[in-house]
Amino acid sequence: MSSGRIIFLNGTSSSGKSSIARELLDILDDGVFFHLAVDGFNAMRTKRVLEADELDAALRRTRMGFHRSIAAMAEAGNDVVVDHVLSEPWRLLDCLTVLQPENVLFVGVHCPLDELARRELARGDRPPGLAAHQYDLVHSHGDYDLECDTGAASPRACAQQIKEFLPCRPSPTAFTRLRRDYLAGSQESVTA
Repeated sequence: MSSGRIIFLNGTSSSGKSSIARELLDILDDGVFFHLAVDGFNAMRTKRVLEADELDAALRRTRMGFHRSIAAMAEAGNDVVVDHVLSEPWRLLDCLTVLQPENVLFVGVHCPLDELARRELARGDRPPGLAAHQYDLVHSHGDYDLECDTGAASPRACAQQIKEFLPCRPSPTAFTRLRRDYLAGSQESVTA
């Protein structure tokens, strides 16, 4: 059985990742794709109030489980659209460790700050300023296979761009290059 493809969308909160993912599920016609969103994993957690250190530990375990769920789905031959926010360096390192890099199409989802603030306010389910806080963090690794801007293009247009690019994935992929740059020659701990 061959491993599934992973379209990995990374961007700030409210950048349009989930909207692009929904559009991709609608237009991709060369396989069966599943949308795995980090927000969906967060929503499965108990609703009781946790102390700050307990919440941090729970969120870390949730994200590590999310990464391994992506890997398991792909290893079973499923094609996956991932919707994530790589706002802490360990998250990228963990993904580089558990995902097969040659199967990942790494897509940077960008959006101007003023539009992010407008979307946050309209959504009403995000703390004000969350996207601005994440803005420089999520793209700090500086390498993607493809980038799109939801401030300049609709989610459907971004999805179409990704669909057209998917058969032309570069070799080596961004994940392969990042894995080489971040993990080569060492077994860095992703728990730091």
